[in-house]
Amino acid sequence: MKIIFIGGNGRFGKIFKKFSKMKNILYPNKKKFNILNINSIKSFIIKNKPKILIHAAGLSRPMNVHEKNIIQSIDKNIIGTCNLVKICSIYRVKIIYLSTNYVYPGKRGNYKENDSLLPFNNYAWSKLGGECAVQMYKNSLIIRLCMTEKPFVHKYAFNDLITNFIFHEDVVKLFPKLLKLKGIINVGGKSQSVFAFAKRYNKDIKGIKHSQLLKVKIPLNHSMNLKKLNKILYG
Repeated sequence: MKIIFIGGNGRFGKIFKKFSKMKNILYPNKKKFNILNINSIKSFIIKNKPKILIHAAGLSRPMNVHEKNIIQSIDKNIIGTCNLVKICSIYRVKIIYLSTNYVYPGKRGNYKENDSLLPFNNYAWSKLGGECAVQMYKNSLIIRLCMTEKPFVHKYAFNDLITNFIFHEDVVKLFPKLLKLKGIINVGGKSQSVFAFAKRYNKDIKGIKHSQLLKVKIPLNHSMNLKKLNKILYG
């Protein structure tokens, strides 16, 4: 089963290449596979005939770029995703789309896959825009992720922000069990504060309230309900 992985030069893509044990995966660069060029997508898929396309390309950090340059955000995260869905639907290629837990409102936590959505920033809106296209194509899977780099790169960690952080490489290890799924699934780790997560791996890290670092208020509980994931992993 041939798989195309888009976004192989990104943070998660590099970790995926390093830790994935799945075989027969292609990692085309932007010159060979341009998500903003329909003909580029079409020609690569016709030539390589994949069964699955994992879509990890697009724009993420820095978060403020989505506020400062909405054109770039719309192009890379919404229009690019729409282009992929169009071509995948024509050639019956399954698309796996990496989204974010930020599409949930973030006010009460424990969000299930079918709960109401309400992004709080432009990054999350751009990812939800991509989700809209993917949801129209039934041969697809949306993975709402909450992941971070290992080691935890910051000196401080929010002790009042609850989420489901999981390291990139741990997400990679889950992928073989997710490939056959369709629909939507939440993927992350234990629901806890960012500080509690980071403290396990860095005893010197300092806890801090979000208001001490951020100028704007943000929703403080984006934790997801992981029952669907746990059932798949553990039965």
